[in-house]
Amino acid sequence: MCLTLGWDASGADLRVMSWLGHEQGFALRDNWWLNTVLHDGFKRLAVVVYLGVIWVTVSPWGPWRHTARLQRLEVLVGITLSLLLISSFKRISLTSCPWELQAFGGTATYISHWSWGTRDGGGGHCFPGGHVSSVMAFVALAMPWLASQQAQDKRKGWVWLIAILLTGLFLGAAQTLRGAHYPSHTAWTALICAATAWANHQVFRRLQQSNPRLPA
Repeated sequence: MCLTLGWDASGADLRVMSWLGHEQGFALRDNWWLNTVLHDGFKRLAVVVYLGVIWVTVSPWGPWRHTARLQRLEVLVGITLSLLLISSFKRISLTSCPWELQAFGGTATYISHWSWGTRDGGGGHCFPGGHVSSVMAFVALAMPWLASQQAQDKRKGWVWLIAILLTGLFLGAAQTLRGAHYPSHTAWTALICAATAWANHQVFRRLQQSNPRLPA
């Protein structure tokens, strides 16, 4: 949180984008790897993985058969809430994407995403990072194992968490290179998803504690 707020306050977003773009736009905007593979391809993959989480929640198989029902439900609810929150924030956001700025051939002027209610002349709906949320939302997948008292489960949780964060940062960097998002958009998406996963875990933990007869 402190690093993200510090980044916001420093104005580093615009400096980074000015290194990557120019008056004619961003050279890598339509790059095949960044656009077709890392954007469109990963989006489809994320949908498949999400559908897989729904499937194993209802009908567990493989290693998921040894995972408690309440734990599987917690993962599904946490991922879903994160996706819905990011989507909702984007829907009401008036912040436009970097490639819409006048400095990069667009029509918008730069206005901080903290300037709520102020239009920048662009299309808006760009904050926080929606594409990267398709990965960062899966932070909820790591929470039950991170909170476990078993060392083996904790290690598994850390492996999940690190893999999710690194993949999310990689996809966020790809979007920044294309001019689609500022670095801060990725950071805020990660924070929102992490906070949602933590809050969701607390609810399910208390649900289990207050209802000891509830099937795990």
